[in-house]
Amino acid sequence: MSTRTRPPLSVALGVAALAAVLVALLVPLFSAPVVNLAPRDLPVAVAGPTPAADGLAARLVAARPGAFDVTTLPDAAAADRALRDRQVYAAFVAGPEGVSLHTAPAASPTVAALLTEAAAQLSAGHSVPVVEVVPADPDDPRGAGFAAGFLPFAMASVLAGALLTLAVANRAARLLGLVVFAVLAGGVGAAVLHGWLGVLGGDPLAEAAAVGLFALAGAATVAGLGALLGRPGIGLGALLVFLVGNPLSGVSAAPELLPQPWGAVGQFLPVGAGGTLLRSVTFFDGAGSGRSLAVLAGYALVGLLLVAVSRRPADAAVAAGSSRPADAAVTGPSRPADSKAATDMR
Repeated sequence: MSTRTRPPLSVALGVAALAAVLVALLVPLFSAPVVNLAPRDLPVAVAGPTPAADGLAARLVAARPGAFDVTTLPDAAAADRALRDRQVYAAFVAGPEGVSLHTAPAASPTVAALLTEAAAQLSAGHSVPVVEVVPADPDDPRGAGFAAGFLPFAMASVLAGALLTLAVANRAARLLGLVVFAVLAGGVGAAVLHGWLGVLGGDPLAEAAAVGLFALAGAATVAGLGALLGRPGIGLGALLVFLVGNPLSGVSAAPELLPQPWGAVGQFLPVGAGGTLLRSVTFFDGAGSGRSLAVLAGYALVGLLLVAVSRRPADAAVAAGSSRPADAAVTGPSRPADSKAATDMR
């Protein structure tokens, strides 16, 4: 029985065309959010006596329509509490000596720099005092190291989920591998980013837990979809965790700076939720981490459940083949029926 195979030339041309289409899709996916960074309903506060605060808020909204979601607060103390609770990115505080800007660079150094420029514009070019209520880590003032750390986390999670799906047939062993990977990734990630590079400055155990949960969510998503759909599921998991999740995460800037609704969508994917959670536990004592914690826990639980109850198509085929007694009879060493027929023919 002969099998028909495609000519090598057609296969090569097909692969080249598919790769070109992939490049055409990925380049705008990764570059468009960066090129189009701008505030979109960015949460900020205006604090001070009612007449001054209302006037300042009106000027801020009129200067950039649709850019800011403005909350009015009574004084600077209330504004600083809102910053520490991750309710706003910055606060314009109206006082007797004019307007000052209170910022939280730990939430996003990019946003802090952008709002510093906006404050200067509102004050007709005059210098505006800036108070950093929640500063970024002094070893990573621009947040570049924090943002860059998420790329290897996402890649390692995809790789771990794929390898466990392809190389480990036993479901219990696969589940154990996912949990061990999460624990090790959390410990190594916190040790490198906190102890070695000094990018993080919070509680190392809390940071390790956040990194480990993100790693588990990513790897379990890939492994769970792989267990359910086979190799196409691994590709779908990689798409969610890395190819789409990374550029829409807003880790290097802020989700409110990305084109909408993509910035909001990114917060419901593992990388975006992981970045928000790690910032919260590192710089804000966990404030503002509720949604991201729920998102990551949901991905992790669903992925682990799929691994526990689903069977890959290859596993099902192996199980079906091993459960056919007729096959064992045909391949076995003893064939009584054939022996009897041979005796009768003599």
